[in-house]
Amino acid sequence: MEVKRRYSRQRECILNALRNTKRHPSANSIYDEVRQEIPNISLGTVYRNLAELAASGEIMKFDAGDGTERYDGYALPHYHMICKNCHSVSDIELDYDSELDKKVAAASGADVDFHSVLFSGTCKNCKNV
Repeated sequence: MEVKRRYSRQRECILNALRNTKRHPSANSIYDEVRQEIPNISLGTVYRNLAELAASGEIMKFDAGDGTERYDGYALPHYHMICKNCHSVSDIELDYDSELDKKVAAASGADVDFHSVLFSGTCKNCKNV
């Protein structure tokens, strides 16, 4: 059963901030950006809305391995690369391997909905320095 939510200018602004960037910002970065449009928004409001958007599947939330939760406005399953030098996170343009879900389900006996893969290495910008 789909839950109907009331319109929220704050939630819309947060969602737009995420969908209009290729970066994978932290809640604090999103807060800084959204405050430019809504100066009196609180960090708690940003966190609550991010949690709600992630729970509803409208955005993706993940730990990039640096202890900071990151957010992605593109919520369909896909892969990420994190640079061990500059800590940038980027999307990897690879087709999602749904066969891996089936293999893991068969090996574990679990019901697998999707998987998330985070690659770690040196990004091309750091590699060229």
